[in-house]
Amino acid sequence: MRFLIQRVNEASVSVEGNVVGRIGKGLLVFIGISGQDNEEIADKMVKKLLGLRIFNDENDKINLDLKTVGGQLLLISQFTLYADCRKGNRPSFTDAGAPEPANALYRYIIDRCRLETAVVEEGSFGAEMKVSLLNDGPFTIYLDSEDICH
Repeated sequence: MRFLIQRVNEASVSVEGNVVGRIGKGLLVFIGISGQDNEEIADKMVKKLLGLRIFNDENDKINLDLKTVGGQLLLISQFTLYADCRKGNRPSFTDAGAPEPANALYRYIIDRCRLETAVVEEGSFGAEMKVSLLNDGPFTIYLDSEDICH
């Protein structure tokens, strides 16, 4: 499982011209799910995501987590985080999870985040989406379950 996390002042996602998710200050998280992922891995990744202290405190030090700053989440599925570009110029996506189990895990991650975070918005799994954001920093972090869970 891979999370590409961007600290944002605002972000939104649209499908066919309609906004389906919008947040203010918080985290925009692109979520890639592999065929090897499961709920145990998702739990560890969500715990790490929600515990990241990547917001500034009153002394302008990066020291606060999402909950402490009242931040919001926008979660977007993105199988392209599993692009394999080692051979040729056309990426392979064979490591990405199959749609049905990947969507189930994506839904599970959303539900787990909603237990801890007041505002959790989402994209539309499998849809062609347009994402807009105002990155804060810029501040981007990449989490891979290979590093977090093993």
